[in-house]
Amino acid sequence: MKTILDCFGRLIRLTDERIAHILQHPEMVDMESEIIRVLQTPAEVRLSRSDSTVQLFYEYYTKTRVGGKWLCAVVKYAANDGFVVTAYLTDQLKPGETIWPKK
Repeated sequence: MKTILDCFGRLIRLTDERIAHILQHPEMVDMESEIIRVLQTPAEVRLSRSDSTVQLFYEYYTKTRVGGKWLCAVVKYAANDGFVVTAYLTDQLKPGETIWPKK
C-alpha cells in the first residue's frame, strides 16, 4: 500500500488491490505513477454530485494508449481517512463543483 499527500495536504491510501484493479484495464497499463501525480498536482478537482464524500482529481494527458484523455482519480474521504476508489481515462470532466485550483 502507498500513502500519498494530495494537493490539499491530506494523506490518501492507494492499496495494492486498487492498483491491481485499475491496471487490469489495458488503457491504464503503466499509469500508476501518473495516478500518484494527479493526486499531488491535479489540473482540477471536482466534488462528486452523487456522493459528497467523493472527489475527482483530473489531469490531461496528450499521449495515452487511447489518445489525448483526462486521467481521473476518484478518492473517497471518510472521517480521517482518504482512499483511492478507482482511476480511469475519460474524454471530459464530470459535472461538479470545482474545488481545485483554489480560488
